[in-house]
Amino acid sequence: MKLAEVKKLQEQTFEFLQKAHIAITSREKENIEIADFGLNDIAHVGLQLVVYIDTDRYCAKELVLFPRQFCPEHRHPDIDETRPGKQETFRCRWGEVYLYVEGEPTPEPAAKIPEEYLPYLNVWKEIVLTPGEQYTLAPNTRHWFQAGDRGAIVSEFSSTNTDEYDIFTDPNIRRIPVIE
Repeated sequence: MKLAEVKKLQEQTFEFLQKAHIAITSREKENIEIADFGLNDIAHVGLQLVVYIDTDRYCAKELVLFPRQFCPEHRHPDIDETRPGKQETFRCRWGEVYLYVEGEPTPEPAAKIPEEYLPYLNVWKEIVLTPGEQYTLAPNTRHWFQAGDRGAIVSEFSSTNTDEYDIFTDPNIRRIPVIE
């Protein structure tokens, strides 16, 4: 992804946060991460992140999703014998988000996913989160999520961020962004 596009998406993300009355500092604005997962289809696949804190004990961040943008299916595996994978709680702050986890598939899910990504989505138990609602995922749980028609902002509270170890169902995904 080109730097000019990153800057444009950072500004758009900032506008979403303002709409939701979520204040961030100018430094946080400059450091908004644009995650396109290496697929170069940010309008459909990706998310924008504001990391507030990430230590060896816990992490807190905002996940901003534009209308119908989705974060692909993945899980947070154990790091080693002594360190479990990331446990995370998603709390919807604005908009609506459809979270999909392991379990009995929802008969008519609300997700609208481009056809080419469907083969990589295997968990379809739907949890709808609206502002104030939250859901906690245990480590190593396969999950993915999509914003509703207006977009969504989700606060993530988790154990230490271990995104570099994430295992995605789609083998084409690169979690850490590359900026040209």
